Order: sequence, then C-alpha cells, then structure tokens
Amino acid sequence: MAFVEPIELSERGVRLVPLAAQHESSLRAAAADGALWNIRVTSVPEPENTAAYIAQALKMREDGNRLAFAVLDEASGTVLGTTSYHDIVPAIRRVEIGYTWYAQRVQRTHVNTSCKLMLLRHAFETLHCHVVGWRTDNFNFASQRAIERLGAKKDGVIRGHAPRRDGTIRDTVMYSLRAGEWPEVKAQLLYLLDKPRPDSGG
Repeated sequence: MAFVEPIELSERGVRLVPLAAQHESSLRAAAADGALWNIRVTSVPEPENTAAYIAQALKMREDGNRLAFAVLDEASGTVLGTTSYHDIVPAIRRVEIGYTWYAQRVQRTHVNTSCKLMLLRHAFETLHCHVVGWRTDNFNFASQRAIERLGAKKDGVIRGHAPRRDGTIRDTVMYSLRAGEWPEVKAQLLYLLDKPRPDSGG
C-alpha cells in the first residue's frame, strides 16, 4: 500500500477528489476565470496545455511523487481549482502541499482555508506525517502571506532553484509545519472558518 492513497475529502461545501482526465474542460474554465496562466509566478496551465498538465499530474501520482486533487463546489460539482500533495517522502512521513490555484471568483473566500484544513488534517491525523511543507516563488508574496497565515514556519530560501514559465530562474521560499504545531494551527483554521465574513463567499 502506498503512503499516500487517492482519497476524497469534504469540508464546508468544498470537496477534494483525485484529479482525472475528465476534469480537463472544467479545470480549463476555472483557469480562465482571471486568465490565471498569465500570472508569472504560478504554474497554472495555458488553456491548450490543460490536458498535458493533468497527464503530468497523473504520471507523478503513478510514480508516487504527487497526488493532485480537483477542488469542487460540493453542491454544483463545479471545479474551482486544484491542489496537491507532492514531494512525498514515506520514509520520513513528509508531504508538501502545493500546485494550488483557484478560479479568481473564489479567491479570498473560505475555499482555500477549507482545503488547507482538509489536507492538513488528513496529513497529520490519518497519514501521521511528522512534517508538512510548502514551497513558493520568492516573488509570489500573496502565496507567502497565505502560508504564513496558516502558522507555517519559514525554513529558508533556495536560491536559483527552478525555472519560471518566462525563462527566468526563481528563488524558492520553503516553509514547514511540524506535527506538534498542528493542534494550534487546526484551532486557528476552524476559528477562521467559523468567523463571519462580509462577503457572500463564506
């Protein structure tokens, strides 16, 4: 049995299901909400590359390196974006959370917080991970703020680490959360989800 097996998770009207080829058109539509592929510091696929993006995610799952999810609105089944466990290291019970992006209309709503609660709860309480990590572009300040709001600690910066879509080379900012820190982070995520929001997105 693999350390990380395909699973479906749900929370607050958001559902995570393993990403599959059948999600291509709806994932493309989610990316089109905000033309997200034009954002330099993300890995959102261009419309014509969506099938290849999914195929690559499935190949990485087959290799044991990644489990990608489609993020769905539970009521309608609409795809809102995608997120993944990746850089899975069974020997030390470590996963990272990444390849995360959402349609513009659900950004800054409860969707991302719900996804993080599901992924972290599964990682720490079911997989019994010792550490969950994140990595992001040094210029993706929004992502860095979101990771830091979770309570993750900044481990450092790997300089000259990976190519961007425009051919430049990025520095990668690394974060992590240890199992002993999870109870406090879980309480904060639940507080944020239960806190009244001024917008209709919950």
